[in-house]
Amino acid sequence: MKTDQRPPRGTYSACTLGHSLFNERYRAIDARDVRFDGQFFTAVSSTGIYCRPSCPARTPKPENVTFYPTSAAAQTAGFRACKRCFPEAAPGTPEWNLRHDLAGRAMRLILDGIVDREGVEGLASRLGYSVRHIHRVLVSELGAGPLSLARARRAQSARTLLVDSDLALADVAFAAGFGSVRQFNITIQEVFATTPGDLRARYRGSLQSEGLRDETGGRPLTVRLSVDLPVRQPFDAAGVFTFLAARAVAGVEAADLSAPACLRYARTLLLPGGPGAVEVTATLTKTTWHVRARLELATLPDVVPAIARVRRLLDLDADPVAIDTALRQDPALAPLVERIPGIRVPGAVDPHELVIRALVGQQISVAAARTHLGRLAARTGSDYVSTLSGLTRLFPTVDQIVAGIPEPGNDEPLDPDRPLRLPGQAIRALLTLSRALKSGQLTVDVGVDAETLREQLLSRPRIGPWTAAYIAMRVLGDPDAWLYGDVALIAGAKGIDLLQHDVEKVAGHRILADRATHWAPWRSYAVMHLWRMSEPEPARR
Repeated sequence: MKTDQRPPRGTYSACTLGHSLFNERYRAIDARDVRFDGQFFTAVSSTGIYCRPSCPARTPKPENVTFYPTSAAAQTAGFRACKRCFPEAAPGTPEWNLRHDLAGRAMRLILDGIVDREGVEGLASRLGYSVRHIHRVLVSELGAGPLSLARARRAQSARTLLVDSDLALADVAFAAGFGSVRQFNITIQEVFATTPGDLRARYRGSLQSEGLRDETGGRPLTVRLSVDLPVRQPFDAAGVFTFLAARAVAGVEAADLSAPACLRYARTLLLPGGPGAVEVTATLTKTTWHVRARLELATLPDVVPAIARVRRLLDLDADPVAIDTALRQDPALAPLVERIPGIRVPGAVDPHELVIRALVGQQISVAAARTHLGRLAARTGSDYVSTLSGLTRLFPTVDQIVAGIPEPGNDEPLDPDRPLRLPGQAIRALLTLSRALKSGQLTVDVGVDAETLREQLLSRPRIGPWTAAYIAMRVLGDPDAWLYGDVALIAGAKGIDLLQHDVEKVAGHRILADRATHWAPWRSYAVMHLWRMSEPEPARR
């Protein structure tokens, strides 16, 4: 364990009158600006409550206000959630993807439920620091320790399930990650100043969950429920769903984009408690997209990790206004931002799966990669029976890939019926990488350090800067990845006259990379814009 690094100074844990950020945040709450919901929380000493910035209540006096970066910090300071604006219902903050420090890495793991499953010791082990050091850093930076941050996440998840599902109260407790119903009741009372039953009665959702129960009335054998997924507007739903649909692996994923105002994407999942599936629909009402997820899970504790991974997949916690405002400063990108506001960078539901997909798909077309991956899933993945249309397979684990793909010999002809019809050198590289992931020699998860991940990936055979940056962009949600050498970026840049059409390839990559430095820290989103411009006109529409 590393223990020698001193924690950074606590500039984020609390913001009161006189702080450098106070006036800016106070103007935001005075304007009830929804853009900042979930990015910070307003605690009012005269009432003892904390709110989201857009709360419709009367703006409190500045001397009574403290701004906190997390709801856990407000709760630790003794404040309870506002019953009028429900700050726990806001989208999450994009800060954890922007921050590459220890606090940001820890928060990504906490949101994925690591503390619930493995405890603070498991969190410390994954981050490579002592429990004491991590606690010091999080309290200093975020105003709360890992247990308090995990407790706040459970309260937020419980509120969502109480409002949006018809799960029994005891099932909500375990689905949200609580260890007991008593702990669940105490937390809801402390955070929301009400009981779980009263909270549900006041804000009950219209859609209900389904549960298959055993004859003794125990917990569901299969958990099925639907939940709303809050999203900041504008949201380029068409772009995200089209991106995922173009790369959908047969049986593992399914998409229906036939109705422009009602998009569907579904896929199977491999979660800590077992296999599952999710169907996400995006429905357009006037100019606002509403996103809803229908979950099919093996165990109740998988509810929260599933929701967190779907949110990362769709990049729902991004700040589109900040991104669009920054990219619009470049005259070449301004028309793209006007045409596609709220563009997103699709993430990943399974880091190992994304690594395999990136390695298979590099240097070939999207359609060819989809064909290869479909064959790989059919030959080495597990069967899955789902009530969601089009889902029949689980993407193979690295264990299944190692066991199911024969290692090709150096001088032997390749079997034409091999599970993965790639050259022998590519297959050997994939197997080497899969073994490294299986043994833990290579760690790829949402809590890994971005630079460390890139260095480890680049040390592997047949992984170059493009693949390493692509994995960081989609697994870590890195908003500032740049895919040097990507031919589609050159095509998109030429399409908006950012590059001359007769520029040489090497010079074009260098010129474009230099120009992209001005788009930091949002280069991943600029990549998505240029990729869209590289597509044929009908596909762009």
